[in-house]
Amino acid sequence: MKSMKLAAICSLALFAAACQNGPDVPSSMPLHSATPSLPASSAAPETTSAPFGTASVQPSALPSLEPTKPAEQAAAKTYRMNNNYDIVPIDPNAATKKVVLLTFDDGPKEKEMIDGLIDTLDKHKAKALFFVNGYRIKQHPELLKLIHDRGQIVGNHSWDHVDLKKETNASIDKQIGDVQTIVQETIGSKPQFFRPPFGSSNDYVKEKAKAEHMLFMTWSNGSLDWDEKATKKTPELVIQKVLDQLHPGSNILMHELPWTVQALDGLLTKLEEKGYSFVDPRAIEIE
Repeated sequence: MKSMKLAAICSLALFAAACQNGPDVPSSMPLHSATPSLPASSAAPETTSAPFGTASVQPSALPSLEPTKPAEQAAAKTYRMNNNYDIVPIDPNAATKKVVLLTFDDGPKEKEMIDGLIDTLDKHKAKALFFVNGYRIKQHPELLKLIHDRGQIVGNHSWDHVDLKKETNASIDKQIGDVQTIVQETIGSKPQFFRPPFGSSNDYVKEKAKAEHMLFMTWSNGSLDWDEKATKKTPELVIQKVLDQLHPGSNILMHELPWTVQALDGLLTKLEEKGYSFVDPRAIEIE
């Protein structure tokens, strides 16, 4: 009997102990399960996923920063100008010598003519230099913007289209410098090319152009489109004058004139048929 009572007492003691320890078990479970559980371990990589941890080292993220490369390639200097004002390859093995440089002087005059010239240039995938006068820009700044906005290149042709060889040094400074200023104010950048009116200059004019970081040039192939006695305002004669003087590297002088606008498509077509291409002025070495 005593043994039965003792057994009962022991059983009650064990039951009480179990009841006392019972609440501690579930309270400890979350502490142990947090560390090894799958949700906790899979969350850690998410904090270092591509938007954060891998962006700094993932090579594929870099190409998104390269939209400027085409412009950089277009600006690569592959040509230079020689003493005859011809355009020649810097490295004959890297660029063709059978090119011409297209230039138009004395603008900007009229929207219709500018659009006509650039429409034809675009048709032939050609770039050209538009040598402009300051007084014309002052009258029609929107026409200078048109030339620039349509992807063509602006050159400095003095303010008043005067014979700079007959001007004082102070006047030369103003004739050239004021054009640099108004062009920059109008399109945001200064010209990098200079052509003196009538091709007339002296050492000071050349020094001033260099000081303004411009390439001085005249031409090596004159279309005579300005000379009504020579071309009689006839597009066919303008084309023929250029072809008569054609040679690799020709620096072709033309003007913003109605008959030149009419001649341009035929001229560029004939040049292409003869195997010539059109050098981008931005590919010409400035210094």
